[in-house]
Amino acid sequence: MSKHKLDQIRHSLDAVDGRILEAIAERQRLVEQVVEVKADSDIQLRDILREEAQLSRLSDLARERGLSAYFVKRLFREILDYSVRFQQHHLIDRDNPDRAGGKVVVSYQGTDGAYSQMAAEQHFSGFAGDIETQGYASFLGLLEAVASGTADYGMLPVENTTAGSINEAYDLLASTHLSVVGEEVLRVEHCLVGLAGVELTDIRRVYSHPQALAQCSAFLAGLDDCTVEAFTDTAMSVQRVRDEGEPSHAAIASERAAALYGLSVIARNAENQTSNYTRFMVVSRKALRFDERVACKTSLIFSTRHEQGALLRCLNVLAERGLNLTKLESRPRMHSPFEYNFYVDFEGNLESEAVQKALEEMRSHTAYLKVLGSYPARAPL
Repeated sequence: MSKHKLDQIRHSLDAVDGRILEAIAERQRLVEQVVEVKADSDIQLRDILREEAQLSRLSDLARERGLSAYFVKRLFREILDYSVRFQQHHLIDRDNPDRAGGKVVVSYQGTDGAYSQMAAEQHFSGFAGDIETQGYASFLGLLEAVASGTADYGMLPVENTTAGSINEAYDLLASTHLSVVGEEVLRVEHCLVGLAGVELTDIRRVYSHPQALAQCSAFLAGLDDCTVEAFTDTAMSVQRVRDEGEPSHAAIASERAAALYGLSVIARNAENQTSNYTRFMVVSRKALRFDERVACKTSLIFSTRHEQGALLRCLNVLAERGLNLTKLESRPRMHSPFEYNFYVDFEGNLESEAVQKALEEMRSHTAYLKVLGSYPARAPL
């Protein structure tokens, strides 16, 4: 009798889920109408004040109905984020007709279940066409796939809020002829993954990508008599544990990778910081144009002359134009001992007059300047 009752309840839940899906589809049809109105006008793409008021209203309604205001607010943040992505992709397709529709191939480092693959899926979630992801063993491999035309875009991780900048990625950006056309910020939640039935105290060896190991250093330090070994990729580490079949071996990876390869999650939240985010740059063979209503960043690489105050003069150019600096990174120049390239991100679109004039002035203060690209800015959810 209880089984029959449970089946009835589950049937009702399925029906409710169907209505929720229909409501989301109806909302999306309205968003498409909003896009058409905005595309032919100068109305701002995003109204932050309206979004926050909407989230506050929905939170109040959630409380009135006995629901978690936190859960409802988080759910609708995802819905609003998707709406913004969809509108941005629509404008990008309009301003870059070669990109519109069809299918795009996105390269990433790793294999199925890797965080980079998840970032690619998140970034292109609002794209109207089909998405195919292709994994490569190295950062260089994913960039070469884009350069050769095997892939249309590449997802290159450049920094993490726990482990800091990914130096190899920045060095590759200096040598590539690809353009940065997007960024993505992915929440990274690490799990310790192993064979079914294994306890935490059984683990004696842990594999993962060096960045993931660095992001989980405190957790790993707390494991008794355990060796940590760097491997190519987080998802590949899960594959290795599965193939070895050794109960004392585990991997640091995503819960998605664990499910994909039939392993179990031994421990969750292994990362040092709960707010653990990785930032990716999206690269393409050619630059894209972006409507000035889309909030953009611009990324540069430059080196200064050996003159007193040279770096300060370059940065002052941005400040004087009202361009907010969001990142400043230095890396040694190849084949030039004790000389450095500076990597700069600032808020601004190459289409704007302020950015164009700032770049023109900066060139007069630098020995070398390369524009990596302008792209829509992303923020952590």
